[in-house]
Amino acid sequence: MHKTSAWPLSLLYIGLVLYASLYPFDGWRDQGISPFFFVTAPLPKYWTGFDVAINLAGYAPLGFLLSLSGMRSGRVHVPMLAATLAATLLSFCMESLQSYLPVRVPSNVDWALNSAGGLLGAVTATLLERLGAIDRWSQFRARWFMADVRDVLVLLALWPVALLFPPAVPLGLGQVLERLEAALADVLSDTPFLDWLPVRDVELQPLVPSAELLCVLLGALIPCLLGYCVVRRSYQRVVLALTMLGLGLAASALSAGLGYGPAHAWDWMSLPVRVGLWAAVPVAAGLVWVPRRVCLALLLLALVLHLALLNQAPASAYFAQTLQTWEQGKFIRFQGLVQWLGWLWPYAAVAVVVARIAQRTPEN
Repeated sequence: MHKTSAWPLSLLYIGLVLYASLYPFDGWRDQGISPFFFVTAPLPKYWTGFDVAINLAGYAPLGFLLSLSGMRSGRVHVPMLAATLAATLLSFCMESLQSYLPVRVPSNVDWALNSAGGLLGAVTATLLERLGAIDRWSQFRARWFMADVRDVLVLLALWPVALLFPPAVPLGLGQVLERLEAALADVLSDTPFLDWLPVRDVELQPLVPSAELLCVLLGALIPCLLGYCVVRRSYQRVVLALTMLGLGLAASALSAGLGYGPAHAWDWMSLPVRVGLWAAVPVAAGLVWVPRRVCLALLLLALVLHLALLNQAPASAYFAQTLQTWEQGKFIRFQGLVQWLGWLWPYAAVAVVVARIAQRTPEN
């Protein structure tokens, strides 16, 4: 029996809740009041439909994933109740900790809505299980994917999410070198170790159009090759490739629309980007019949080349503007986490590929 992907997704989603609830992790202080005062505090006078929706929707996936995890593992006798209680307890802890943050206001209404969202998600998972939808997904997974593909499925599910924060190059994840150098310089400032850092003779230069084209091409092929390593048949690879390319386009357009407005949702489609995307289609089609072992090797090569090209370029000229837009808007709770996901996703993919190459498992 395969391991369910719901457990790692549950843990990742708990991390999302922690980040969203406690961001920006700055200015912690004791106000001299009980952190549980919000439980009996008067109801807030001002609230919006967005507040209600985001608090309900924010915890619904958590309740769904926790309930599904309990059902699929068989270790929880009443998964719906356990998932709801876990979501309620997590929300209570987050609201309590918010009393120590100057920019966050704990609320009993938020706690109630979060708990209701967790219950809604848990009930949805239970209903789908009883209607047989979960079993049909298990049958679909068995027909389409090899055994023990939990890590790959999690990466594929997170890839479009990682694209939501605009990268310097469309579909270009993992650009961290410039920021790492700056962060390390800040840490080592006023110490003798600062002189140990390498000094660039020439500043990082923007990618030339041909290099940008290659980055886009590789960025589109990487999730396709990742899926090719675990799906069973050639026609399934075609469907997966089209799905991942479509999700990448949709996530990039949504990211641009959120950052710059709906009218600019497709402004990132410059000529090199369009050529790179169109070139990815025949290349992905030509790799449909390549053996899984070769796909793993090509995927590792594509990841390394992609990261090397991206990290030779500076951050996007629009990065500061985009960051300011997100921080001043309704996405302040999520922009940092999505950005971290965009930085770390390709390195997690490298780790998964190397582990699979080392396993030497038979292709079944």
